[in-house]
Amino acid sequence: MRDISYRVALGGIVSALCLVTMFMAGILPALYLLLPGIAGILLMIIAVEVSTGWAFLTYLAVSLLALFITFDKEAALIFILFFGHYPILRFYIQRIKPDFIRLFVKLIIFNSCIIAYFYTTVYILGMQEMLEEFDDFGKYGAYIMLGISNLVFLFYDFDLDLTYKIYRKRLMPKFRKKR
Repeated sequence: MRDISYRVALGGIVSALCLVTMFMAGILPALYLLLPGIAGILLMIIAVEVSTGWAFLTYLAVSLLALFITFDKEAALIFILFFGHYPILRFYIQRIKPDFIRLFVKLIIFNSCIIAYFYTTVYILGMQEMLEEFDDFGKYGAYIMLGISNLVFLFYDFDLDLTYKIYRKRLMPKFRKKR
């Protein structure tokens, strides 16, 4: 019984922290990409401590709540389409050998999510300003932005790996002693 109560309590705490982080995106609009990324990193805790299945359930709960209670719907959308599920999926992707195939899979997932985010934002939410921003770079503006976002993604993926290692080596042993 303690095990299920631990899962529920941890899921609730991480969900609350993710929602507070997502809520902050409405208060600090300049961080509308960084804060959903941080919320996604928080979901890694559940994947490590409990399971990836439980982490996906928490992701679904946070995604639905983020749509309803956060001010910045664009940040909620990028969390739902990429930052929320990628840190959890990454546990499965890391098992792929060799490294170049793993990187290729990561880039395919990222680009699929970003293109889905773009089309959802522009054509479903009607934010035509995004198209106008690409015009600043000329006719290849969309490709330039996609290339830049791929570089940022590689940095984010490296950051996820570093955060995971720090959590496993430094923080997790401290939590294990107290349980």
